[in-house]
Amino acid sequence: MTPLLRRALRLEHLTVAWNVMEVFVTVALGIAAGSLALIAFGLDSCVEIFASVVVLWHLRGEGTDLRTRRAMRYVALAFFLLAVVLVAGAIHGLVVGNKADDSPLGIAYLAVTVLVMFTLSWRKRVVSRSLANHPLEHEARITFLDGVLATGILLALVANAALGWWWADPVAAMVVAIAAIPEGIDALQDSRGVDPSGPPG
Repeated sequence: MTPLLRRALRLEHLTVAWNVMEVFVTVALGIAAGSLALIAFGLDSCVEIFASVVVLWHLRGEGTDLRTRRAMRYVALAFFLLAVVLVAGAIHGLVVGNKADDSPLGIAYLAVTVLVMFTLSWRKRVVSRSLANHPLEHEARITFLDGVLATGILLALVANAALGWWWADPVAAMVVAIAAIPEGIDALQDSRGVDPSGPPG
């Protein structure tokens, strides 16, 4: 196993570990504050865990054309699942008009999450290009969208606390959902047309 491949595996393991923690932390904070945005963010983490597990499966395999195409389709599915989860949460939040309590802990945790997600996304993009690994490159985009979503919800929580803009978090979730759809389509198209080069076996 090459040092570059070990780095890719390490980045994915870190992503899985952070997102597993994120599920429990954000859902708990969301329930405590009555924030649908935080709860939805925790559910979104489950989607990223799925995408990371797919990439780990691909990285540990033989890197064949068939395996790469399957991984790309699974990553595309993760994008679409992310969009469905976020749209459902956003619509529910807007219809119900849920007004969450202030969540200083949620704000602090999301601020750290933004830094972690954008750093992981950047490192995975660099490694994926060196490996010419398409599933890893697309999964890095999911991590980036997770960072964008964390930023949006962070701003929404601050706006809710400072200005009472309860509608800001479902709107932020909807924007990220819309961005996830073309990413999923792009990954699906790559799964049909790319001539992938996987990691060394």
